Amino acid sequence: MKKLLVVILVLVVLGLVFPIANLVVKPRVNPLLSSRQTDETGYAAVAAILEKKCLVCHAPDQELPFYANFPIARDLITRDVKAGTAFINLVDELNPGGNAPVSESALAMIEYSASSGSMPPARYVVLHWDSGLSANEKKVILDWVKGVRAKHYQTPGVAPEFANEAVQPIPLTHAQNMEKVALGDKMFHDVRLSHDNTLSCASCHGLDKGGTDQKQFSTGINNQMGDINSPTVFNSGFQFKQFWDGRAADLQEQADGPVNNPIEMGSNWGEAIPKLQADTEVVAAFAKLYPDGLTSTNVMNAIAVFEHSLITPNSRFDKYLMGDANAITPEEKKGYEEFKEHGCATCHAGKLLGGCSFEKIGLKGDYLGDRGNVIKRDNGRFNVTQKDSDRFRFKVPTLRNLDKTAPYFHDGTQATLLDAVRMMGKYQSPMPLSDQDAELIVKFLLTLTGEYNGKPL
Repeated sequence: MKKLLVVILVLVVLGLVFPIANLVVKPRVNPLLSSRQTDETGYAAVAAILEKKCLVCHAPDQELPFYANFPIARDLITRDVKAGTAFINLVDELNPGGNAPVSESALAMIEYSASSGSMPPARYVVLHWDSGLSANEKKVILDWVKGVRAKHYQTPGVAPEFANEAVQPIPLTHAQNMEKVALGDKMFHDVRLSHDNTLSCASCHGLDKGGTDQKQFSTGINNQMGDINSPTVFNSGFQFKQFWDGRAADLQEQADGPVNNPIEMGSNWGEAIPKLQADTEVVAAFAKLYPDGLTSTNVMNAIAVFEHSLITPNSRFDKYLMGDANAITPEEKKGYEEFKEHGCATCHAGKLLGGCSFEKIGLKGDYLGDRGNVIKRDNGRFNVTQKDSDRFRFKVPTLRNLDKTAPYFHDGTQATLLDAVRMMGKYQSPMPLSDQDAELIVKFLLTLTGEYNGKPL
């Protein structure tokens, strides 16, 4: 009995020594966030809070607590830092470069963590009694998020009650040159860009198929099969990068890829331009709109301008965000609330409900390992940057017009929308997803199908 009491006493003492020591002896605060130059209101205060309370797990190579070298603690801390940086690397996200604002997805993640109380984890709070956010600190963070959104991301015309939502409606109009749009439309549908004159951009991105080909993988010239699902071209002008791995900075750069890809169009501009030059109407159209006439750069630009015009506003959900309370049903509204509660809007943010960040597939489990047959395309962003932290990261796909774009995921493995939602619940969501909640989220997602040129997609 005495031995048991001694053991209990030792455990109690140790249980008090570590947290008390952590109150007194603190790791050095690294000013990696506060050094950013910005005029964002409240950012300095937010940076100080995040550096003090979040950076240790949400940035690599930080000074760790004194007990981090103890065997059991070391393993736990290593796991927490790996999980924390996989969710969000605060140093990268809050230092976007130049005068760029913090991304919509990063804002949504920080907002979700602050407002839900999900961070820090309970096991961390046990040893770090002052690590939780105070009510005032939460307010400082949430006010900053609101200010950045208002300045950079709100859609004109959004209803006041939804102005600070992580998700925003698509604008009703675009500002593209309509003559270039028409020329780009022609080039987008021109099979002469392919080696054997059989494929156009529209072959894999059909406007009658939700901007995709509705296949797991696309077929190139000579019946060659690709190994990655074709993303929709609709609303692609809102994407922050192009391709699943983000290897193209914008739509004009993206237009160069398929023409030169040996298993897609299998051609090159040296071959394609002479074919177009034989068409006097095409030559005249480019001469009218571009000072240097028909060139590969101008063909890519015309296609990009056309693709920028491919917006699909006026979905029922957009109308709801614009103030029409009856545009979606009570069940669909409940689905939207479940979508937010389960953290879906932390990655699927903005006008596209996606397309504004690279995220790791398999935050809560090994999706690729469980699926099997992991190949090069599954490395995602790593294939571009060669940074190990980018392995298995992909550009988050848009959730717009999903009823037109099956199958889903970069590997095209999810045949139905319900399959895809359940899989996200298993591998990505921070909280369990019931079948009922999954079905409600699907009902919400089906409200996101919009109109193209004034007609339902």
